[in-house]
Amino acid sequence: MKFKGIMLMLVMSMVLVFAAACGNNSGGNGNSNNSEGSSDQVSGDVLMDGSSTVFPIMEAVAEEYASAQPDVKVSVGVSGSGGGFEKFAAGETDMSNASRPIKEEEVKALEEAGIEFTEFEIAKDGLSIVVNSENDWVDQLTIEELQKIWTGEATMWSDINSEWPKEKIELFSPGTDSGTYDYFNEVVLDEQQMNKEATLSEDDNVLVNGVTGSKNGMAFFGYAYYLENKDSLNVVPIVNGDGEAVEPNAETIQDGTYEPLSRPLFTYVKHSSVKDNPAVNDFAKYALENAGDMAEAVGYVALPEEKYTESLDKLNEIAGK
Repeated sequence: MKFKGIMLMLVMSMVLVFAAACGNNSGGNGNSNNSEGSSDQVSGDVLMDGSSTVFPIMEAVAEEYASAQPDVKVSVGVSGSGGGFEKFAAGETDMSNASRPIKEEEVKALEEAGIEFTEFEIAKDGLSIVVNSENDWVDQLTIEELQKIWTGEATMWSDINSEWPKEKIELFSPGTDSGTYDYFNEVVLDEQQMNKEATLSEDDNVLVNGVTGSKNGMAFFGYAYYLENKDSLNVVPIVNGDGEAVEPNAETIQDGTYEPLSRPLFTYVKHSSVKDNPAVNDFAKYALENAGDMAEAVGYVALPEEKYTESLDKLNEIAGK
């Protein structure tokens, strides 16, 4: 009996050692895009503002990050890409989100303020044209037809197609500080004046409510907002350069066939914040590690894994690591 007791104790000890060894390796699934966060605890504030299109991604990242670093307060504002860059240049934020590349005049403002920064692409989006769910006549549109509608050259559905209703189109657009507005202005409007009767708002939810509340409504915004409201909206297929009517989805946005309305999404990071504020450096690293998963979780399209790896290397260079 004494011998059996000794053997049992030896076996249990071996089991405990084995379990501890397995526990030390439990996180090794080879995927850096997880929500475990850094091993070192940090504290502080991270201030971010900008694009309403990028907001769902960064909001999701910030919520996950809070469980990893509870002593870091991350603030994510939504003043539009242009409004975000104004705050960035004024030194009010550490990171600036944008649904379009930074403009030359914005770069100049940052240079004059002595602010060094780096651009990071974090995901892809398909700018989505939507109409009311009761709209069963718009089956596709060309960029030229969109331009006629949004510049006011065509004000009735029948102006586009004589078989469509002789009813006035009601337009809802992102505000002029929005990167989505800028992108649409460049690609669709060709820098022409938007119809002054369009209702503008920096809040995409206002645009959604406008279209759902009007049978003749039309709006445009990021793909994630369409997905979130797809049960009450119809998305319009857009004729691409090959003459094919294409709806936005993960595949067509990623492979570029949903053109010219597929676009990259960005966050811009201030160098001094990364170097001087451990919370900013840690959050930026976490954001780049998890941006792909969070983008897909909220309805956008992740980049290839190597793109995030390259961005992390770039961030480490900025931090001097």
